[in-house]
Amino acid sequence: MAAVGNDAKQIRFAPHGALYVHFGALAVDALPQGVDDDLKTAGFIALGYCSEDGTEITPKIETDELAVWQSSVPVLRYVKSAAFQVKSTLMQGNDVTTRLFYGSEWVKVTPKKPGDREQYRLDISSNPDLAEVSLVVDWSDDAAKYRAVVGRAMVSDRGSISLTRTKNQTFELTLDALDSDGTLGYLLTDDPSIAPITALPLFADSVDAGTTMRKSPAVSAPPDA
Repeated sequence: MAAVGNDAKQIRFAPHGALYVHFGALAVDALPQGVDDDLKTAGFIALGYCSEDGTEITPKIETDELAVWQSSVPVLRYVKSAAFQVKSTLMQGNDVTTRLFYGSEWVKVTPKKPGDREQYRLDISSNPDLAEVSLVVDWSDDAAKYRAVVGRAMVSDRGSISLTRTKNQTFELTLDALDSDGTLGYLLTDDPSIAPITALPLFADSVDAGTTMRKSPAVSAPPDA
């Protein structure tokens, strides 16, 4: 049973991490099923260095309340929408990061003069086509490894690119998970602290929900008359 209460050994950091993308959503059975599964063989590409801010994973839910005539307070809350977002700032400029950022592919063009370096062109569409990708986020410390897997995702937001003398170009991206047969993704870990807590035994065969259980003191049988 995992330890409960104050336990500093269960505090986690993420000094190591990486993002991987697969252009085109993968089938469920082609996604990684373990924290150590080889991503390269499945066609995932590492996105390289990220800014020192790391990567933000944001699970979101938006709820609403149900009011009724007979009560001045809501009697129910329900989920209006859910989201699972991954946000990071990519530091390397290459075919993969820029293709993901701009949502378009580079095409080789013919140099104007013989001997010129090869040149490439990327068209920025006025009607961008949001392509689906599969996404994996890995992070770990000395105690445990974690992996977030998103089978279907799309870029939902991107930041500006600053062109200055003293700072490198960066590519700030937010990707949102899409529904995939009722899931937005899943987490994998080898963290020993995640071992499920064994349920405490009850003192009755069954109990109604919400009932507080108390063990009755032992009662001695009355003496024989």
